[in-house]
Amino acid sequence: MTQTLTEQLWAAVEPVYAEILDHPFLAGLTDGTLPRPAFRHFVVQDSHYLRDYARALAICAAKAPGEAEVRAFADDAIGALAAEQGMHAEFLTAFGESAEQAAAEPVLPTTRAYTSYLLATVYGGSFAEAVAAVLPCYWVYARVGEQLLARSSPDPLYARWIATYGDEAFQSVVRRVLALTDRLGEQLSEAERGRVFEHFTTTTRYEWMFWDAAWRGEQWPV
Repeated sequence: MTQTLTEQLWAAVEPVYAEILDHPFLAGLTDGTLPRPAFRHFVVQDSHYLRDYARALAICAAKAPGEAEVRAFADDAIGALAAEQGMHAEFLTAFGESAEQAAAEPVLPTTRAYTSYLLATVYGGSFAEAVAAVLPCYWVYARVGEQLLARSSPDPLYARWIATYGDEAFQSVVRRVLALTDRLGEQLSEAERGRVFEHFTTTTRYEWMFWDAAWRGEQWPV
């Protein structure tokens, strides 16, 4: 039986996903031992990331061939900004800070690299390539949320983050994007399929790097 495109894509990143699940940042979320500065680093950089991710989703909407896909990606772009303004503001309040203070902090190396790659790909590539580049942020978070939801966290702040990505509303959005990806897979040339795999694999690696940067407290070295 022929595998779907999403089955093939996931098989390509299984080792990366295993490393993500084993990362001490996620282990610390679930057992409540993650240092608050690491979580704060993540929240601030994720706020920066989501603003550019929303732009990437808006470009996907502009490139989409059908009205349903235009609406879906436009809604997701709005949702990414809402998450940045709502959920992250709530987390920052827990640190006694405002969204304006976080926005004034620098975009750090991994965040800059990830968003630069993402925007270059969605601007310069085909619709299928654009979808492949934005897909890991949907899919990896859904899979991580699903895995962590059963364990949750003794820390209420961390439990709130886990619940956001493990709940059914988010999972249903991800299923919609996966179904679209499989439909696109039926029309790809071999050359375009290769680029789709390259972009998907690269941004999945950036997902690991993003958590790792927060764990390390990454700063600009000079």
